[in-house]
Amino acid sequence: MKRHAHRAGPAWKGLVLFALLALVGCDRSPEAYRFEGPIFGTGYHVTVYGDFSDRQLASLKDGIDDALEDVDRLMSTYKPESELSRFNAAPVGEPFALSPPTAQVIDEAIEIGELSNGAFDVTVGAAVNLWGFGPDKRPDEIPSDEEIAEALEEVDFRALHLNGNRLTKTKPVYVDLSGIAKGYGVDHVAARLDALGVTSYLVEVGGEIRTRGTKPGGEPWRVAVEKPISRERSVQRVLELEDVAVATSGDYRNYYEEDGRRYSHTIDPRTGRPITHHLASVTVVAEQSSTADGLATALEVLGPKKGMDLANREDIAAYFIVKTDEGFTTELSDAFHAYLAEPPSEGGEQ
Repeated sequence: MKRHAHRAGPAWKGLVLFALLALVGCDRSPEAYRFEGPIFGTGYHVTVYGDFSDRQLASLKDGIDDALEDVDRLMSTYKPESELSRFNAAPVGEPFALSPPTAQVIDEAIEIGELSNGAFDVTVGAAVNLWGFGPDKRPDEIPSDEEIAEALEEVDFRALHLNGNRLTKTKPVYVDLSGIAKGYGVDHVAARLDALGVTSYLVEVGGEIRTRGTKPGGEPWRVAVEKPISRERSVQRVLELEDVAVATSGDYRNYYEEDGRRYSHTIDPRTGRPITHHLASVTVVAEQSSTADGLATALEVLGPKKGMDLANREDIAAYFIVKTDEGFTTELSDAFHAYLAEPPSEGGEQ
C-alpha cells in the first residue's frame, strides 16, 4: 500500500487536530471567506481565498452543504433509511448494490484492514457498543470474557466481499464507517470546491483537514497538532501543508474510568478490548482525508512499535505522541519530516 505514502453520531473519534486560522500566521484579509455549520454530530469549517461575488459565495455554501449531506445520507448509521443502514439490515449472502461513493469508502476500508492485519476494521461496532462507546449507554459492569468473545463473532471485515459496486456479507456483521467516512466527507467537499474553480482552501470536519494550494503570498496552510491532554487544549506541533490531508486519532478525550482503571474508546478489533498501550495520539498526512482518517486509527490501534514499523514500511507520513512517566515523547516516521514547521515558541515538543 505504498501508494499511501504521501497521500494524502457524536464526534466520531475524539480527534485532536485543529486549524491555526487564528493562532499562527493568518490575517483576516478581505480575500478570505469562511463557511461553517453542523454535520455528522460535529461541525465543519471551510476557509477559501479568492475573488467571489455574492452569488458565487452562495453557490460555494450550497455546494459544501450538499456534499456533506450526500455523505450523511449514504453512510450514516443513525439514519435507518441511509444506504449503509439498509445494507446492515439486508440478509447475509445477498449482494447489495451500493452507490459509487459508498463502494469507494468500503473498498478503501477493506484495503486498510488488510494492510493493518485487522487493526482497522469497519465491522468493530459490536465490540464498541459492548464497551459503551456506541449509541448504547455505558455498561453497568465491565464486559466479561464471554461477552467479548460473543461480540468478536460479529467483527470480521473479511466477511465483506465487494464486487464492483455490489457488497455481500458472508456472516452477520454490522458495518460502521465512522472511522473513515468523515474523512471521505472532507474529500467530497474538496472535490466540489475543485469543480467550482476554487484553488485555495482548507476544509475541516470534526478535526479532519484537507488543503488546496496556498494562502495569499504563497504561504502554506499552517495546522496544529494538539497536545494529548484531556484537561486543556494547547499546541504540540505545527505542520505546513499544501495539497494534502491530515487526520489525528487519539484516546485521551473519549474514555471512562472504573475502579481506578481507564478504558479508552479505541477498541482493538482483534481483541474486542480497549487499547492499553502508551500511544496517546497519531497524526497522519496523506493525499486523501479518508486515507489519513483510516490509517490514523489503524496505527493508533497497533501501538508505538508495530504502528511505526508499518508507517516506515509503507512510507506513511505519521507523527506519534507517546505517554511516558515524565510526560510525552514524540516519534516521527521517515515520511513525516517534510511537513514540519518550526516548533511552537513555548515548549511545543516535550
